[in-house]
Amino acid sequence: MKYSRIVGIGSYLPEKVWRNDDLRALMDTSDEWIQQRTGIKQRHWVDQDSTEGTSDLALKAAVGALESAGVAKEELDLIVVATVSPDHEFPGTACFLQAKLGVSGIPALDVRQQCTGFLYAISIADQFIRTGTYKKVLVVGAEIHSRGLDKTTEGRDMSVLFGDGAGAVVMVATDDPNSSRVLSTHLHADGRFAKELWIPAPSNAGPGPRITEEHVRSGAIYGKMNGKSVFVHAAKRMPEAVNEALAANGFSLSDIDLFVFHQANLRINEMVAKQLGIPEEKVFNTIDRFANTTAATIPLGLHEALRVGKLKPGMLVATAAFGSGFTWGSALIRW
Repeated sequence: MKYSRIVGIGSYLPEKVWRNDDLRALMDTSDEWIQQRTGIKQRHWVDQDSTEGTSDLALKAAVGALESAGVAKEELDLIVVATVSPDHEFPGTACFLQAKLGVSGIPALDVRQQCTGFLYAISIADQFIRTGTYKKVLVVGAEIHSRGLDKTTEGRDMSVLFGDGAGAVVMVATDDPNSSRVLSTHLHADGRFAKELWIPAPSNAGPGPRITEEHVRSGAIYGKMNGKSVFVHAAKRMPEAVNEALAANGFSLSDIDLFVFHQANLRINEMVAKQLGIPEEKVFNTIDRFANTTAATIPLGLHEALRVGKLKPGMLVATAAFGSGFTWGSALIRW
């Protein structure tokens, strides 16, 4: 029986920090308004005049993860990149990352499952390893949101939420069921709510060109969100996913040493923790410093928790995410 284990982790955040008050130069907002609604104090954005792309952020996180794992890039069997902000419409960002890593020939694929993307990605890696198909897999979550935000007062409800960043893990095969490993992953989706959080354009689902001047003028190229719907569903689905993972492995909430949830909104995570009845000290959040980095939030959170000593070898870690699609899921990891 094969299992997968995380043996290395890395992350990267752009140097430039935008604090809430810095956004006042772009839109009608305030630190108090943002913190009350989201818990966010600041976010990292790439230099808007640079050529830095999502694959560049992914590369820096990937190199860190490989160094942490002691795995040479030539040893990799597969690259999986989760992102909703690709370098280009096609080909996938994983191919651009592969070229920058210099490891041609192995498969490279993108996962487009938004905020749940990293969980979908490690689930794919876990299954390939469990079946014996691959032995060493690089999984990356990377985003550059800052170039796709409506940074005006009209778009502030969305634009204050997002940051740029990347996180990566190296997953390898193990025969030992008692070693640190991914115990299980659990994935879900409900496409009936796809338009509750989405970007209408560009689109191939209508007449005429996939993008027009009207799309740009009307703001259809920017994300749209039904915030109340997202909050209600996230607060329900994330606890369900955590309990599903616990039941699948015969654990209870008290067995979990650390909870690392997707970082969309601190108020959502506070509600999830309240519904589960877990103590505040067991929940690790980065939303205040990094904002919502979508597919990167969980690996960024794991790496930051490790860096500050909150995550230690042997710990039982539960993670869950909810996002556009709607998609949601969980994973239980023995670190």
